[in-house]
Amino acid sequence: MNIVLHPTYFPSIAQFVAIAKAESLTFEIHDNFQKQSYRNRTYIYGANGKLQLSVPIIHSHKQRQLYKDVKISDVDNWQTVHWKSLESAYRTSPFFEFYEDELQPLFNVKSDFIFDHNLKCFEIVCECLQLDMTPKFTTTFEKETNANVKDYRSLSNARQQQNFNFEAYTQVFSPKHGFLSNLSILDLLFNEGTNALNYLENQSLIHND
Repeated sequence: MNIVLHPTYFPSIAQFVAIAKAESLTFEIHDNFQKQSYRNRTYIYGANGKLQLSVPIIHSHKQRQLYKDVKISDVDNWQTVHWKSLESAYRTSPFFEFYEDELQPLFNVKSDFIFDHNLKCFEIVCECLQLDMTPKFTTTFEKETNANVKDYRSLSNARQQQNFNFEAYTQVFSPKHGFLSNLSILDLLFNEGTNALNYLENQSLIHND
């Protein structure tokens, strides 16, 4: 299966389920940036439940701006905040220390553009998952994909809260708040570790409306 996706900030488990099952992956590079999307946000499991981590961006005065041209704002020291949030949420998880050295540099390196930063995150997560996937990129924007490409670009839309029937796994705070589905891939990685790729391959993207 060939798929097309938007690169997002530490993608959702649903996106990685699609990626793990794909023969080839193409990232959309010619679309306009959309607010309230996973392009610059991800969700983790904090002590008080679902926690949003957002990368601050510099908003253009133009009505439309290409996603690949959107710059990151460094005014809020966001990388330090995000890493501390991850430490607080997952320090006691089974595999946080196992992946810590690979992931922490992403919270020190500076990227000018959110698109480029998301690609760096994707590359490191694939290494952690031991998933061999080298993405291609679109050459033009097409509203509809051709017949041999599955369009999963809608998975980046945070406003469409899709309820996927993913198998529950043990999460740090699940005894307190229950299982939270379809969080950031980091939640799966820190809790399931070397079993994460096997988990992704065994999930279905059929969701409950």
